[in-house]
Amino acid sequence: MGFIGLGNMGAPIARRLLSWPGGLVVCDVRAQATDPFVAEGATAAATGAEVARTARLVSVTVLDDAQVRDVVDGPDGILRTAAPGTVIAVHSTIADTTAAELAEVCSAAGVHLVDAPVSGGAPGAEKGELAVMVGGPREVYEACKPVFALWAAMPVHAGEVGAGTRMKLARNLLHFISFTASAEASRLAEAAGIDIAKLGRVVRHTDAITGGAGAVMLRETTAPIAEDDFWHGVFTHVRGLGEKDLSLALALGERLEVDLPLGALALRDLGAGFGVGPGEIARAVGGPVTAASTDGHAGGDTGGDDHDDDEGAR
Repeated sequence: MGFIGLGNMGAPIARRLLSWPGGLVVCDVRAQATDPFVAEGATAAATGAEVARTARLVSVTVLDDAQVRDVVDGPDGILRTAAPGTVIAVHSTIADTTAAELAEVCSAAGVHLVDAPVSGGAPGAEKGELAVMVGGPREVYEACKPVFALWAAMPVHAGEVGAGTRMKLARNLLHFISFTASAEASRLAEAAGIDIAKLGRVVRHTDAITGGAGAVMLRETTAPIAEDDFWHGVFTHVRGLGEKDLSLALALGERLEVDLPLGALALRDLGAGFGVGPGEIARAVGGPVTAASTDGHAGGDTGGDDHDDDEGAR
């Protein structure tokens, strides 16, 4: 087993691999970063090529696309010594096109590359509770999963090479949009004389109960929902609650002279995003009439992977 990149994310992941029966080879540009691992029985390597001389699964957790390219295919990269059948798992968040290009280069040498970005941050890494989204052939994913399960509570096969990164980018799109929305909510709370820190505690507490935004990501398609579909009633109900609360928050913002552009966008698009079209409140303020509210088309199977990705596996 090999691990390259022992930073805030890499180090806690690698620590969970120290007990791997075949041993662990670690590598980092900072020589001192490998010292704690050597003290616990790991072997230090100076380059990716040195790691790949003995490791048949090499995890890479470095900064960006350029570093990944160098670690994989640089002068001292993994491909210089990797034996056919070696698997390179890139946990860094890179461009999906970079993953696909490197996978082709690796394939020419008989080496497999999967993009396997993670979600859950440093706290998730410390607890061994990360999600890992893997793009690559199914059989390669299955071969890697027992190793990933040592440090990830949710290994998921996203699809072909590049799909893991595309899933991660969609996940982080939601993540950072929600951070922007939190700033907007904080401005409203501050103008209304509310303690922002207390509001933050309420948000963390209730999101832990409800599941936050992920709780509404229940369907296999974003297509409009037919009125006789089970989800139509569920999302129509949530739309009604959401439009009411959003309109009240926007009215408060107007009274306090706080601009809430994300709130206005959410009121306009909430129902359409759910696939049921805008409700009465959104229509009253100019919400768009979409196919969801006119043709009643129901979305079908997207043709993706089976629901088999051991989402509770550890």
